[in-house]
Amino acid sequence: MDITLLGILALICAVVGVVGCVVPILPGTPICYVAILLCQWAGAGFATNDLIVWAAIAVVVTLVDTYLPVWMTKRFGGSKAATRGSMIGIVVGFFAGPLGLILGPFFGALIGELTQNGNDSARAFKVAFGSFAAFICGTGLKLVASVYLTIKVIHFVF
Repeated sequence: MDITLLGILALICAVVGVVGCVVPILPGTPICYVAILLCQWAGAGFATNDLIVWAAIAVVVTLVDTYLPVWMTKRFGGSKAATRGSMIGIVVGFFAGPLGLILGPFFGALIGELTQNGNDSARAFKVAFGSFAAFICGTGLKLVASVYLTIKVIHFVF
């Protein structure tokens, strides 16, 4: 393969990876790591230790992003309905645009908790805030890791 083709593929993967940080269906950070591997295959010469660390970061960020909403919802006293509502809110919010993507987990957890414990709205808001905070933290972690890897790809390609 030509290094130019690999560079273009790496850039595409990096951009898709960054977009994947806010699109719930795409695993953003792992896709950015694939971009790094494409650069390595094209002759980037990254140190083996760097590749291992970046792979570990991609795995950890993905695990944190997956399990943090469940943990935070429970930590803030939420029920399983609130956890499911938060996940549904993320997916529904994606189709509602950027504001929906941000507010979807909050309203999903709120509605889920209210269906489970309809008489305790203060608790439902607390749980919804925990779910929202987890979504923001997870997305922030993914963005930081993915943008860092994307900068490495851009540096190699250009």
